[in-house]
Amino acid sequence: MTDLHSRLDTARQIAAAASAVAMAHFRRPLDVTSKPDDSPVTIADQKTEQAIRTALLAAFPGETILGEEFGQTGTQDDMWIVDPIDGTRSFITGLPLFGMLLCYLSDGAPQLGVINMPALGELYAGARGTGATLNGTPITVSACRDLSSARLFLNEADRMAVEAPAQFSRLVTAGALRRLGADCYPHALVASGHADAVVDYGLQPYDYLPVAAVVEAAGGVMTDWWGQPLSLNSDGRTLTAATAELHADLLEMVQP
Repeated sequence: MTDLHSRLDTARQIAAAASAVAMAHFRRPLDVTSKPDDSPVTIADQKTEQAIRTALLAAFPGETILGEEFGQTGTQDDMWIVDPIDGTRSFITGLPLFGMLLCYLSDGAPQLGVINMPALGELYAGARGTGATLNGTPITVSACRDLSSARLFLNEADRMAVEAPAQFSRLVTAGALRRLGADCYPHALVASGHADAVVDYGLQPYDYLPVAAVVEAAGGVMTDWWGQPLSLNSDGRTLTAATAELHADLLEMVQP
């Protein structure tokens, strides 16, 4: 546990320092290129990940790193996972809801996570058995147990509507309040008790594993659409909920 505390403190410091790298490019002219999957990438994504990788290797020499922009270096099963700018589309359109994600994976499960929101000045962090914080202040999920009273985010709703129309048609009328969103911030809002649930779609491990660590440290639940724990091999469809009861309601909603 002491080692986990130390790792979490270092991860928070590394993410906070990397904010300056990302913000140096925010709302400034940028060249945008496309990856093979047509997702956008900028020099801000690349330089931010380079800064985080350099800092991680200085703090933890020889450890494995898996990043969105530069792939995996090292062969250990335990690894650091980095998403330098979660929400590049938000970043390039000047929307301050992009994040920066960092996670330590051990025994196949996320042990600690950081959700850093550089443009908002908000840094969420948490680890197994230690609780979660926002800028150092403890946070916890809400007590919502019933979907009919939930504040629900549907992330990547445009894609969900096309590829999972039956589930989308049920979810879009569920809950007491719905918002369409994207990226990591809605999950951070669940961790801090402002929202109650997020249904997400089409994610990669560097999108969902850091977020899961923070949500679970705050007392929430995050799984795939079948209720299974998230891992490197999950298919990218996730459910985030404040309570087990609310999570059970969501599981019913997303079944075929």
